[in-house]
Amino acid sequence: MSAGGGAGPSDAQQLRVRRLVALGAGAVVIIALVLGVKGCLDGRKEQQLKDYNRDVAGLVQESDANTDEFFAALTARGTSSTDVQSQINQFRLKAKSQSRRAQNTDSPGEMKAPQRHLLLTLGLIEEAMGRVAEKIPSALSTDSATAEPAVLSIAGEMRAFLAADVVYRRRTAALIQQALDDKDISGQTIQASTFLPNDGWLDAPTVARRVHADAGRGAGSEASSTPVAPGTHGHGLLSVSVGDTTLEAGTSAANRIAASSNVAFSVKFANQGENPEADVRVAVTITGGGKTITVQQTVDQTTAGAEATVMVPLKQAPPIGVGVKVKVEVRKVRGEANVANNVSEFPAIFTRE
Repeated sequence: MSAGGGAGPSDAQQLRVRRLVALGAGAVVIIALVLGVKGCLDGRKEQQLKDYNRDVAGLVQESDANTDEFFAALTARGTSSTDVQSQINQFRLKAKSQSRRAQNTDSPGEMKAPQRHLLLTLGLIEEAMGRVAEKIPSALSTDSATAEPAVLSIAGEMRAFLAADVVYRRRTAALIQQALDDKDISGQTIQASTFLPNDGWLDAPTVARRVHADAGRGAGSEASSTPVAPGTHGHGLLSVSVGDTTLEAGTSAANRIAASSNVAFSVKFANQGENPEADVRVAVTITGGGKTITVQQTVDQTTAGAEATVMVPLKQAPPIGVGVKVKVEVRKVRGEANVANNVSEFPAIFTRE
């Protein structure tokens, strides 16, 4: 008589096989899920880094364009100081807006360091624009005592634009590139930038010429590191006239000068040295009629042994009917040893025609 039917050894073995297969399939599913999640996270991180680089590029492009307009406004001829100041303040407000947008830019952990330096870069630009706006009316003054310190200050502020270039290039851009390289992210363009157009903006006399600050062209000239050319240097004052009237010095009788809305002094002088001279400043100062009036014009270059004449407009109403002293001076140039014949003083009275 045969035994009752039950699960044989083969059935138990098949059950174990099925369980192993199920466990293996589960493990494969889990591994696939882990790899999928990791891939999604890696892809998301890569996109965040790319997005940050793109956002920075957009901000820097806008900041570059803003600084280009800033320097164009500074060098525009024929614009009043108040108009220039107003324009520069508008560029400062744009720079401030760009700084705020940068602060609100989403920066992944890998981009925290370049983000800090980006904020420093844009902050330097904003601050420098504001300080230049404060100084430009004084720089464009006709009084050299007012204009020269302002021009020096503006030239000093240009170092902030240079610093912004260095910080952005060596820290922001370099660290963005490093973060992308660390994640093996290729095909990305790091935005280049030049906030300071050229190093000429660091030189005060050059700044004075570019912003048309005629009275400020002497700023920093004594501190110039350029060697003085060998040979003699200097000028001698020859004559001063207003209209048809040639002024006489060393007389007790006052020179009578017809007052008008456009009084201008014609100053004739000679280069008495052995070298050409650049940025020769000729100043006229009127004292004794209340407020001192000082105006100045600059001759770009004089030739050794040659004469030059420059018109120095008064640009404001002179005191009428009172005795004044008119001092005319060809300012000292570098290397000039004898300045005794650079200046003359004339007693004068401005009269109505």
